[in-house]
Amino acid sequence: MSRIENADSRDVEHWATLWAASVTEFAVFALTSDGFISTWNPGAAAIYGYTSDAIIGKHASILLPDDPHEREAFESEFHRAHEKGSSVAEGWRKRKDGSVFWASIVTTALMDANGTLLGFAKLVRDESEKQKAHEAVIESERRFRLLVDGVSDHAIFMLSPDGLVTNWNNGARRIKGYTAQEIIGSHFSRFYTPEDAAAGLPQRALEIAARDGRFESEGWRVRRDGTRFVAHVVVDAIRDNSGTLLGFAKITQDVTEKREADKLLERTRAELFQAQKMEAIGKLTGGVAHDFNNVLQVLSGNLELLQSRCGRDQWTMERLGNAIEAVERGATLASQLLAFGRRQALRPEAVNLGVMVRATDDLLRRALGETIEVETVVAGGLWNAFVDVHQLENVLLNLAINARDAMPEGGKLTLELANAMLDDSYVRSLSDVPAGQYVMLAVTDSGTGMSTDVLEKAFDPFFTTKPEGQGTGLGLSMAYGFVKQSGGHIRIYSELGHGTTVRIYLPRTASEAREMVTRHNAPAAGGSETVLIVEDDTRVQKTVIAMLTDLGYNVLKADNPDQAIAVLSSGVHVDLLFTDVVMPGTLKSTEMARSAVQIQPHLRVLFTSGYTQNAIVHGGRLDPSVELLSKPYSRKELAYKVRLVLGHEEQPLGVAADVNSANTSGIAESVSHRVLVVDDDGPTRDAVSELLRMLGHRPTVAATAQAAIAAVADAPFSTLLADVNLPDMSGIELARRVALLRKDISVIFASGDSIPDGEASDFHWQALRKPYTLDQLQLALRKAHENDA
Repeated sequence: MSRIENADSRDVEHWATLWAASVTEFAVFALTSDGFISTWNPGAAAIYGYTSDAIIGKHASILLPDDPHEREAFESEFHRAHEKGSSVAEGWRKRKDGSVFWASIVTTALMDANGTLLGFAKLVRDESEKQKAHEAVIESERRFRLLVDGVSDHAIFMLSPDGLVTNWNNGARRIKGYTAQEIIGSHFSRFYTPEDAAAGLPQRALEIAARDGRFESEGWRVRRDGTRFVAHVVVDAIRDNSGTLLGFAKITQDVTEKREADKLLERTRAELFQAQKMEAIGKLTGGVAHDFNNVLQVLSGNLELLQSRCGRDQWTMERLGNAIEAVERGATLASQLLAFGRRQALRPEAVNLGVMVRATDDLLRRALGETIEVETVVAGGLWNAFVDVHQLENVLLNLAINARDAMPEGGKLTLELANAMLDDSYVRSLSDVPAGQYVMLAVTDSGTGMSTDVLEKAFDPFFTTKPEGQGTGLGLSMAYGFVKQSGGHIRIYSELGHGTTVRIYLPRTASEAREMVTRHNAPAAGGSETVLIVEDDTRVQKTVIAMLTDLGYNVLKADNPDQAIAVLSSGVHVDLLFTDVVMPGTLKSTEMARSAVQIQPHLRVLFTSGYTQNAIVHGGRLDPSVELLSKPYSRKELAYKVRLVLGHEEQPLGVAADVNSANTSGIAESVSHRVLVVDDDGPTRDAVSELLRMLGHRPTVAATAQAAIAAVADAPFSTLLADVNLPDMSGIELARRVALLRKDISVIFASGDSIPDGEASDFHWQALRKPYTLDQLQLALRKAHENDA
């Protein structure tokens, strides 16, 4: 409170007046006790915009904005100053131009010596820039809070120096499950697992952050519902300008999916590396298998021929027997290498694995011995699998023998069969395994188990933990290759001291399973038919000729496909074409076989090879109607396969017909018919004409549809045998026109193409698919004339 008590006060007032007149950054002015402006300094003129002449005598309320709250605050300034001597406040003030500014205001009551209120002194400063900066800070803090609160994939919250939660964002609520009301004030150690909390990890994190300024780690954390997740955690120490610890900022990210993705990527890379390694070794094994098996075939064939002629010399027989056993081991080795390299010629079919496993039960028990208990568990409603059953039996036997060797003191072998579904998440890291339905075969032993290092190499060829000379290391690799070639999946689960489980997943099929057929074990039988051998390796050729001759067959030979076609075209009768798949020259063995069947329709075809490549095997499977004898083969296997093919009821290679075959080759019909043969290919017309003459019919040929129509107009034909594709008109349109001319004529379409539905609905016809046999042609003619009758 300012008081004027003596004469010197005039000097003070003088100096105060001079000060006020010289200050421009402050508005300094006096008010009467009732609020009217009595003085006005240059600073007031600069801040408010009023000159002294324009403002002195006006009430101070003219300086207030039109806001009732500001007017109430203005009045309270005078009351506080009167009661306490002075008042300090901040608020909005108005300039002459109507604009407002934020002001800091000091109001001082002026009293005389008697304590009478003389008026008030006002000291006002424009704090607009300061207020703007303050508001900017507030706005920045507000936006920061909104930003932090809007983050949903990170838990961001503050801790007191003691570790108590002081705020909580939406990300923290989403990740940890607590609301802000539930968690603020709680200690952050509740987010740790009980074992980590007991080990002092929460406190250690704060200590490191306080000491180093930052703590970062990954570990398990616990949500409100008790579930656990992997968290990446960062704790930063927060200090003021003096270095005093104010608390901690904590950021937590749920990295469970990222860690799983990293593991998946690592597994995928490992699977890719393994697949590339397996593919490289597979190509190598496939590349050498053909020549290797040819060598074995020469050895096997000659040894068996010698054995058949030395029956009375026991010493020689024993040595030949030992040599043959060595060849058989070599053949097994080559077969396993081909299996691993996915180069086998498989013949998959629908199989009930439960029936198959039970059928091998006696075999397994004999192979395993009395110290091994065998248990088979088959789930109800087992699906059928699509697999080569004989190769699967070999795989099962190999796995069982491996299990036996892992249980030297005896134990238990469990075979389990069940339906399985491999979903997208399971096969994500398996590039060669499609998601879908499978039949699972598990082979479990109670043996010694495998270490992690051994597991990583278990499928590698030639890798074995057995002593030298007791194993080839190809059992598991053969199983791996076979399963992969079959479109399946195989996994090993093992632990040292706790046994091993090998799980095989084979594709499911909806087809009906065939009945299991007992393998033949009859002695080798020969025959008197004529066999044409096509083989470019002279050593193999001579050996096979000797083996077949020894079995009683008449044997012809050819060094390449062109020679074979020449032999067949010469008119000599051949019953069986026995050819290697891999042949030199431009004419492939499969093309040669098709041409051979057209030259001699009764001919049967048997392929042999040590490595099939892609000639008769596609997608790892033998082509339909193809018979294969893999090299090396024994005399007994050759004899059995030749007899099987010569007596086979299926069509030869490349032959299919829309009518059933009949065993009527070479038998002429009792009734002779006139047949019009229409085909634009000259050799085909000639061949069909010859077949019809053999059947006792009278053929007439035409190369075009117009020539055929002219022929029908001139002669009464009973049958039209036409190709569908003709140069001047489709065979269907030709048949339609001929049917109008000769209503009683029978129509047979002979073509490699199928007849579109509805294209030939206005007349009766039947189809004979090229290439066809003499039997099929005869049956088609018989059906045509039965329908006419």
